[in-house]
Amino acid sequence: MKRSAVVFGCLGVLVVAVLLVGGLVALSYNGMVGRAQAVDQSWAQVQNVYQRRADLVPNLVATVSGAANFEKSTLTEITAARASVGQIKLDPNQAPTDPARLAQFQQAQDHLSSALSRLLVVVERYPDLKATANFRDLQAQLEGTENRITVERQKFNQAVQTYNTSVKTFPNVLFAGLFGFQPKPYFTATAGAETPPKVEFNFNSPQPAPAKP
Repeated sequence: MKRSAVVFGCLGVLVVAVLLVGGLVALSYNGMVGRAQAVDQSWAQVQNVYQRRADLVPNLVATVSGAANFEKSTLTEITAARASVGQIKLDPNQAPTDPARLAQFQQAQDHLSSALSRLLVVVERYPDLKATANFRDLQAQLEGTENRITVERQKFNQAVQTYNTSVKTFPNVLFAGLFGFQPKPYFTATAGAETPPKVEFNFNSPQPAPAKP
């Protein structure tokens, strides 16, 4: 009887231990799933704002190209940069896991940002173009979109940081890889990337006089 009691006692302890471990694994797994979904949701928002900017480009180019003697090389660069963005195909609903692919995506988007910034600088030489309602409306939309891109990229990086911390800390680190939870890449800071293109023109402000030699 005593031996049977000991055996049943050990089995009981073993069952309890298995249940506790199983509960811990389930709790950790569910937590990582939730954080991974938060990253994917944030990535979808990043894609949305980038797509909104891409959709604005054709109208912006069409409006600007109507100006007499406007620099065609600038428009060509904008068009080429937008086409380059379209060639980087990433799942809009699932955050990338390959740092190289995200770097390619970011490089293409940053190139378009730079091209748009130069376009808006060139437009300063065309007061008649700046004064048109259509251009001013597009300028305002572009400004808002660029600001939103900065915000959504920051939110994405925050979601990735929370997720990556989760999969690298105990006890999740023991079985995260087993369930396919791998660290995800961040958007990285590039020179000037933290500052959206300047799109405020001060329409009514006089230009400063050139400095005297």
